[in-house]
Parts: sequence; C-alpha cells; structure tokens
Amino acid sequence: MTKKNIIPEGFLWGGAVTSFQTEGAWNEGGKGPSIVDARPVKEDHSDWNVAVDYYNRYKEDNSLFQELGFNAYRTSISWSRIFPSGEGEPNEEGLQFYDKVFDDLLSKGIQPVITLYHFDAPLALAEKYNGFASRKVVDLFEKYCRTVFTRYKDKVKYWLTFNEQNLFLAQPQLLGVTLRDEKDEALRYQAVHNSFIAHAKAVKALHEIIPDGKMAGMITYMTTYPISCKPEDVIAGVKANELWNNFCLDVFSKGEYPSYVSSYLAQKGITPIFEEGDAELLKENTVDYLSISYYQSKVAKHTEEEVIIPELLPNPHLEANEWGWAIDPIGLRVALKDMYARYQLPIFITENGIGVREELDENNTVDDDYRIEYLREHIKQMKLAMEEGVEIFGYLTWGATDILSSQGEMKKRYGFIFVNRDERDLRDLKRYKKKSFHWFKRVIASNGVELGEVAETVQK
Repeated sequence: MTKKNIIPEGFLWGGAVTSFQTEGAWNEGGKGPSIVDARPVKEDHSDWNVAVDYYNRYKEDNSLFQELGFNAYRTSISWSRIFPSGEGEPNEEGLQFYDKVFDDLLSKGIQPVITLYHFDAPLALAEKYNGFASRKVVDLFEKYCRTVFTRYKDKVKYWLTFNEQNLFLAQPQLLGVTLRDEKDEALRYQAVHNSFIAHAKAVKALHEIIPDGKMAGMITYMTTYPISCKPEDVIAGVKANELWNNFCLDVFSKGEYPSYVSSYLAQKGITPIFEEGDAELLKENTVDYLSISYYQSKVAKHTEEEVIIPELLPNPHLEANEWGWAIDPIGLRVALKDMYARYQLPIFITENGIGVREELDENNTVDDDYRIEYLREHIKQMKLAMEEGVEIFGYLTWGATDILSSQGEMKKRYGFIFVNRDERDLRDLKRYKKKSFHWFKRVIASNGVELGEVAETVQK
C-alpha cells in the first residue's frame, strides 16, 4: 500500500533572498542610502551597487523561478527605496518598482512572501536617531509598514516583520544602533525591546489594513545540544536555547517577556523602558505563524564566565561546510518539534541551504550533488516532523539565484541558478541552471514525494 504524502496540497515551495543582496540599483529610482550601503567593503568582498541586478532582471529571474515550479518567493522591501531618508513622503518610483515585481510574480503563479526589515535601515535614521535605539524610529517604521500594507494589500498575503530578530541582542548594529561600549547591555536590551514594539505595531497595522493577511515573527533557529551529559552542560544548553531561540518566539507567540528574561533584567537593573501601552500592545498583537531560517546546530558548554550572549561551540560529531557551519538535518526536526510543542502555531521554513564556492564547468553548469544531498536530507527531516504532528505550510531555500552573502561574498553561492560574476568583476551577470535546478523542479512538481537523484544529463 502506497503511503499517503504527508505534504498537503497548496504547500509553499520556493526560494528566499533580500532586496540588498539581489537588487543593486542602490542609488537609482529615488532610493536613499541604507546602513548596508555605508558599510566599509572588506578586501575580496563586494559592495552592493549592482548585487545580481534583480532590479533590472526581475522578469528574467522570475521566469526561471516559474520554470522551477515555485509558488512562493521571499524577498524584502528596501525601506530606503520607499522612504529615502526614513522620513517625509513616500517615494512613488520605489513603490512602483515593487508593484511591478509583485505583479510579475503573481502573473507567474508565485506568491510574494515579504520581509519588512532585513538589516537595512535608512542610513539617515541611524545617523540622526541611532536607529532603533530611538522610539522615533519605531514610529517611522510603523509609518513605512502602513504605507506598504496599504499599497500592496491585494498583492501580498504572507509577511514577516524583522529578519532573524534574535540576532539583534548580539548584533544591535543590524538595527542601525551604535553602542556606547560593547558591554552596554542595557542599550542592547532597549534596542531589542524597541524592535519588539515595532514588530507589534506592524502586526496590528497588518490586521487592520489586510484582515486576511498573515504576519510572522522570524528567527534564525540554532538548535543547541549540551556538549556532554554533565548537568552543568545540560543547563548551559537550556539557557542558550532560551536566549537564542525561545526569547523572541515567546514574545511573538505569547505577547510578553518570558520570566527567565524579565527576572534576569530585573536582577541586573536593566529592564528596558516600557512606555505607556507597551505591555498591552505586545499582548494584543501576537503572530499568525512562526518563521525560521535554519542552517546549523551547535553545542553549549558550562562556563563560570558571565557573558551577555552564551558562546556556542562546534559539534564534534558533525561535518561542517566550508564556512564552519555544521550540517545537521536532524537538528531541523528537533527545532520544528520543539517549536510546535511550545507554541502550537503553524511554521513556515523561510530559509535553508548551503553555501559553497562554485564555478561553471565545461558544460556551463554546476554539478552540485552536495546541495541536492543537503536539501534532500533536510526535507526528509521536515517530512518526519510533519508525520509526528508538526504543522508546516512552506519550505523556502536560501538563494534561488546565487546572491551576494550578507557580508558581500559572491563566492559563497547558495542558488539553483549560477550568476556569472565574482566579488569585483561583474562579468556578464548571465544566469545558468545548476544540476540542483532540475532536481528541485522535480521535488516541487511531486510536492515533495520525489527526492531522489536527477538524470546525469542536465539542460544547458
């Protein structure tokens, strides 16, 4: 007897990117500079001026996604393309660009899945207000959200507020915040709190403007194991999991700070400033679903040293990719099961993939069996979690096309489609299908049933 496919009809398959890693046109169409544009460019890295030129090639790329069978594509809106200085009136040319992108995706049967903030605040807001350290920026973020919800209410159903919001405690610069000093734990938590308030205001605005719209809170889930069964290591693992993963998920889902965070903040005397109505705003505006990126797991080890963020170590039992990220498909299943048991909310996997140094071969393709194996094993574990009762409604890989990494590395390639450029040489930016393109096309066409190898001969 054939086993019924656990993946339901209408499951969302596709890829995920950001605006700043794909669009280019960093100063075109009325766009203002973002904090990403102002970053110093490291040696052997790229700036963001062209990226992979999606701004001019979106129709070509979207056609490739349609050929792949995508029914969902996640990208972000560039805040500084809509509000060049973060303030004032919206930039109509920027709004029109996303109208064209979303219309083209929808015409090809692809739902836009849109992130409102992916580490790219308007530079002017960082310089004038110190980013999300200021409640003024929270209000400006709400204005931006209401502008795009109103504009795209008939085009976008699935939204995410902040990409990987759990990174902000460790990296407040992603919110446009400059710390007074690295040990300024109070300002770190105040910026995180302000991002939670901005998130809740966005949830509230979405439900007012797009009643059937769905909003997620999103984190990068780091499955954590204790390095040993020593009780001290086990509790270190528990505490790391609380701070890295569950802190944000608790606020998103339950609308309040978990006791393990609020008690710590009170003991340290660094509880963030809650303005009047903040507690009610969080409580009344919880999310419709949870979203995660998942790439790796790590291990926790007990230490006597007091640190702001628990240090996590590589798992000695796992192989790692070229960038030292552990390959742990079972860790995805652990994450999904734990999240669903705690929160009972639908889960959307909106990033998963492997970055590898690649070049075209003599057949103008890339024989990326390692990517096929990586994705296949993660999809298998996702399906096992679904068989065990976890509600998952979509799976997006990171990349789709090759893109610049978040640090500006073209050499760290994630896509099914090779983009012909490197860090400094734009070459011709031509697109080429990798072997994994044909494999993932078959996965989608079978709704996740066919996970085996593709034919050795691939279309050139």
